[in-house]
Amino acid sequence: MAFLGNRTVNLLNLHYGLHSLAMALGGVFFGVYLLKAGLTLPQVLLAMAAILMGRFLIRPLVLPLGKRIGLRGVLIAGSLASAIQYPMLAMVSGMGSMLVATLAVSSLGETLYWTSYHAYFAQAGDAEHRGKHISVREAAAQVVGVIGPVVGGWALATLGPMWAFGFAGLAQAGAALPLFGTPKVEVPATAEGGFAATRAGVMFFAADGFLASGFYWAWQFALFQGLGESFTAYGGALALAAVAGAIIGLFHGHNIDAGDGRRAVPIAFAAVAGTTLIRALAATPGAHPAIFLAANALGALVAGLYTPTLMTAVYNLSQAAPCQLRFHIASEGGFDIGCAAGLVLAAGLLTFGAPISLTVLQGVLGAVGTGLLMRRYYARA
Repeated sequence: MAFLGNRTVNLLNLHYGLHSLAMALGGVFFGVYLLKAGLTLPQVLLAMAAILMGRFLIRPLVLPLGKRIGLRGVLIAGSLASAIQYPMLAMVSGMGSMLVATLAVSSLGETLYWTSYHAYFAQAGDAEHRGKHISVREAAAQVVGVIGPVVGGWALATLGPMWAFGFAGLAQAGAALPLFGTPKVEVPATAEGGFAATRAGVMFFAADGFLASGFYWAWQFALFQGLGESFTAYGGALALAAVAGAIIGLFHGHNIDAGDGRRAVPIAFAAVAGTTLIRALAATPGAHPAIFLAANALGALVAGLYTPTLMTAVYNLSQAAPCQLRFHIASEGGFDIGCAAGLVLAAGLLTFGAPISLTVLQGVLGAVGTGLLMRRYYARA
């Protein structure tokens, strides 16, 4: 259990558990709530794309801010800024100024948060225990994912959006507390070759972003509609998928650290590509709700098998780069472009009458991209 001896990583994982609780209580309902608030599905997809493009435009500003207040300071600021979006979301009613303001705040919070979080986690972790560190983190996220969506769905259905998203905002703000026990990490004023070392990270995240547009975003709307647009049923489906993922990932992360990265790649690819295909089939018209639940539960394979394999490669590349923050500014920009492109494509397909199953299926293209990149990375490693 030597991998648990890294106090900073343990605190980061505690923080991530609280952040995941906020996501489980409110974040997973962000898009489907906009759907219930009066937006059409193509409009919601374009709204999500707008958040990503806002992130892309804001992201270069993270570097001068990081130089001034350090990685930990940016991460705390991002965690607190992300908390504000939840009560704002509760006040959205159709297209209007509140929607624009909510999207803008979400872009700011997510930009500050994810860029600094990935950079901090990469720098704080140990390369020889990377897979286990990530698997513990994902297991914590899966555990709160069992309870959070059920509570969030119940609160939305019975107490209303202000209470439901208020709970999520409090959890996200509370996630900043463990970070005060972590060390300050300064961002170097200059880093020769800092951005030149980011090419692989950009490619990884761009492919993963396009995958997410179908596997995650298009699927969540198909699931929500397939379950009768019920917040409680939707939350229960997400909780069911979290149960198995908490166990699967721990064993897989150990295998990666033991030198089985090459063997892990085809398993991870089969999990994410196969699950995407099954979800696309489940999203066809007239499918029984039980099929949606089964297809969604298979997402545990992706959380447990695909995510540790992908992120072990990305974090090791980041730790080897001259500057972790610069690496993730560029890499996260790749995710923004890849996912936004996929969301715009999905919105266009739906506008012209394509079935939602086709927008889920497009995620397979991203899975092929990440599969090829992981295969090349682990072959060299």
